[in-house]
Amino acid sequence: MRSSSPSDSDSGSDRNPDPDSDPDSSPAATGGPAHGGDAAEAHTPPSEFELVFGGDLGFAVDPLTEARRLAGYDVLRIRANNPGPLTLSGTNTWIVDRNPAYVIDPGPDLADHLEAVVAAVDARGGLGGIALTHHHPDHTEAVAALRELRPAPLAAVRGKGVDVALSEDVRFGPLRVVPTPGHTPEHIAFVADRVCFTGDAVLGEGSVFIAPYVGAMNGYLNGLVRLCTLDLDVLCPGHGPAVWEPLAKLEDSVGHRYDREHRLIMALAEGRRTIEELLDKAWSDVPPELRPAAAITLAAHLDKLDEEGTLPPGVEYPEWDPSMWEGASWEEPPREERFP
Repeated sequence: MRSSSPSDSDSGSDRNPDPDSDPDSSPAATGGPAHGGDAAEAHTPPSEFELVFGGDLGFAVDPLTEARRLAGYDVLRIRANNPGPLTLSGTNTWIVDRNPAYVIDPGPDLADHLEAVVAAVDARGGLGGIALTHHHPDHTEAVAALRELRPAPLAAVRGKGVDVALSEDVRFGPLRVVPTPGHTPEHIAFVADRVCFTGDAVLGEGSVFIAPYVGAMNGYLNGLVRLCTLDLDVLCPGHGPAVWEPLAKLEDSVGHRYDREHRLIMALAEGRRTIEELLDKAWSDVPPELRPAAAITLAAHLDKLDEEGTLPPGVEYPEWDPSMWEGASWEEPPREERFP
């Protein structure tokens, strides 16, 4: 995925969706050990709260408070230790329900993150399925490793190895699909009762990178408006903490996009035409390291104006290779590459 920094800038995700499947788990919460060991040294499996924040720092909110509140919805957040300008504080993996549990976006292929996800799944009585909001590597890298350990069906919009093809209103376990394109063409969100797992369509920190392709910005705005019509208690984003005022956050996200567009239109009206001139005016708050990502979102905004017939001539367009979004799919690497 990709997102922006805690400032109100624009950033994004990584790549494309398309994994395989993987179910399996065992109840650790009921005392079943996930690993063997000497009886004398039998250890108590970590609690879900320990899995969330055990020894880790840098949370934007108190993790214990958040975990307890999410537990009321049978939801658990496990944040990967992959912070950066585009991943912000790290990529979130979400686990919902139990007997079996469902994993949304397994995250990056990091040993400690995978261990925590597997432990949480086992504690919830096994893995019923893996669902992907989009294909970016920081959300999908761990799919193969998780399926190796806990086989379960994989659900995504497309891709080789996908067991359940997802589209609007399709249900996968407790999850219902809501299309939220923009960050990537195939991006989706999942709704379970009054909880929405937004992937990188809405973030708990920073703002969203929009990939430029035909209809991207309008599709993104339409997806947010669709989420506004739902009766939700909480948004569970791909990056950042849970959002407990869903409608306010969604309306703010829509307003942020129109604010950027207004700034861009004013820049164009002043005769600015180069990428740097437009970024200086409309994305002046973005730190230097995120200017390249902001330039790509600039392209999506320019596309919207062009589609509406309001883009003046002579505007420099940021370089962007749309082929990287066409037919892209996640494929599980050969086993010998994963286990040399």
